[in-house]
Amino acid sequence: MKSTLNQTGTATLDGKEFPVYSPTHGNDVIDIRALGKETGKFTFDPGYTSTASCESKITFIDGDEGILLYRGFPIDELAEQSDFIETAYLLLHGELPSMSELKNFRSNITYHTMVHEHFKGFMDGFRRDAHPMAVMCGAVGALSAFYHDSTDISNPDHREISTHRMIAKMPTIAAMAYKYNIGQPFIHPLNDLHYTENFLRMCFAVPAEEWKINKVCAGALDKIFILHMDHEQNASTSTVRLAGSSGANPFAAIAAGIACLWGPAHGGANEAALRMLMQIGTVDKIPEYIARAKDKSDPFRLMGFGHRVYKNFDPRAKVMKKACHEVLEALDIKDPLFDVAKELERIALEDEYFVEKKLYPNIDFYSGITLRALGFPTEMFTALFALARTVGWIAQWSEMLEDPNQKIGRPRQIYTGAAKRSFVPLAQR
Repeated sequence: MKSTLNQTGTATLDGKEFPVYSPTHGNDVIDIRALGKETGKFTFDPGYTSTASCESKITFIDGDEGILLYRGFPIDELAEQSDFIETAYLLLHGELPSMSELKNFRSNITYHTMVHEHFKGFMDGFRRDAHPMAVMCGAVGALSAFYHDSTDISNPDHREISTHRMIAKMPTIAAMAYKYNIGQPFIHPLNDLHYTENFLRMCFAVPAEEWKINKVCAGALDKIFILHMDHEQNASTSTVRLAGSSGANPFAAIAAGIACLWGPAHGGANEAALRMLMQIGTVDKIPEYIARAKDKSDPFRLMGFGHRVYKNFDPRAKVMKKACHEVLEALDIKDPLFDVAKELERIALEDEYFVEKKLYPNIDFYSGITLRALGFPTEMFTALFALARTVGWIAQWSEMLEDPNQKIGRPRQIYTGAAKRSFVPLAQR
């Protein structure tokens, strides 16, 4: 990846000048790579919230304006007009595919969806009540043992086939984790189905009867997958890059990303939003919980509202809101939880307190409701997130390997422990 950073000035730090670069979009950056050498000092930035860890051409977020771009394309346009495989090609290759390119890519993904037959034996090693994310972590990490013929990261052909395998097999593994948890037989993929349709069938079909595709449900899940594909240098993406910076194979790097995503502060937000709706329970209790949410002394918080990055309406939520309502209407499910969600959404969009603080319903609010309507249990939500985010992880991993400025990750620290001291023998202590 050739750098396109444009130096627009300099900044003086401790009497030394450092270059300032302007990106395509976003804030200017000060290049402090030589800071330690030039000044003997380092920066302190917990969480790296003011530090650019890499140069990337994949995703851009403007939280103040509510903008999310994949390779320059607005997320709502992609979710409404594209599909998962076409958007995956875009993230991986940087441009939308031609008809023939898309056909070849779709074929490559389709014909890698099956997993090694011995993989079933590996799955049998897990307890039946294992959390799907625990199974996903182990299963994806184990892929390097089943497909060690494509783990040479210095070989472009190996990287390409690993990319195809990872994207293709993730739905199969996620579906196997689900089926294993509920005690049903594994369902093999079908090559004549689209990516998301195939996944739904592997999750919900049973050998005893024919499974029929619901196009509305498949379309909504496809949108969920597109909306979750990538989101700049979040915790799990940064983990994938950090693991990959050591030369780890892609299966190991993605497994590390899954482990990070499993954390409740990252991938469990839609699950938390649904649990909050369960806590409220019925529509008549909403005023009580709204009052509690406004009370700073009350520990209750409305989950699925507002966003750490977006200070405006989450652009993904606009798409997800429409898809959510389409699914609820198409399935006509009588669930009091959905009544609570609809009323809570209405209040949050009209209540002066929420509007003033820009606590709009975010993607986690709508995706949690939608996934429940589709029939997924809450413990599968983060696994579905991992399935979608795999494309972004692989794209970021590939970009990292091609970056001439790439180095193994090695953050600095501020040491605040004991000063240097002499060892005291045990008898003298």
